[in-house]
Amino acid sequence: MKTRRKLEIKFAVCITDSEPDLEMRKIYQVVPDQSAEKEGHLRIVDESGEDYLIRQITSC
Repeated sequence: MKTRRKLEIKFAVCITDSEPDLEMRKIYQVVPDQSAEKEGHLRIVDESGEDYLIRQITSC
């Protein structure tokens, strides 16, 4: 019997304007990248399909 893996899609919100190619307050899809996560970064994709490596900031 095959088991199904749960597909988890993550999103990130751009909260600074330090990256000129990204728009502040826009939601971007996060692409899994374990090596980036180890360094405290996220790999995100914009609506054109271009991917970016950005510093991860967490806040509540």
